[in-house]
Amino acid sequence: MKISEALLEVAGHNLAGYKPVIDYANWRVAILNFSEDLRPEKIINLQRHNETDEVFVLLRGRCILFIGDGQQTIATIHAQDMMPHTIYNIKKGTWHSHTLSEDAMVLIVENRDTTFANSPFSPLTCQQQQTLIALTHSLWPDSQTE
Repeated sequence: MKISEALLEVAGHNLAGYKPVIDYANWRVAILNFSEDLRPEKIINLQRHNETDEVFVLLRGRCILFIGDGQQTIATIHAQDMMPHTIYNIKKGTWHSHTLSEDAMVLIVENRDTTFANSPFSPLTCQQQQTLIALTHSLWPDSQTE
């Protein structure tokens, strides 16, 4: 016997990229899977959310969170190799991006009203883009980047 959707909502996402899967009240749960634009050599900017923290949980595969120091511009970029089933909370106003292995799946929890209007991007310099690639190679020596 099937459980009524009024009692249980079941959702998933197995395609490439980001997809919100459940919205409720003020929060959203999304899934992020590998996509070509998340390869380190293709990351051209970092984003921040001005009104909310954002939580990441690595479910499978590998993911590196890139964290940028700075207010209006990015001064320094750090890299955090995520451990599976561990909660990473990127604080409100923190520049960030990520790269994923091809088999990766990341659970994301954020405010439901997180949009491009309150989540600006900061373009990376050529040197900063090279830094992302170098950080990826240092954490994942077996990775293939251009």
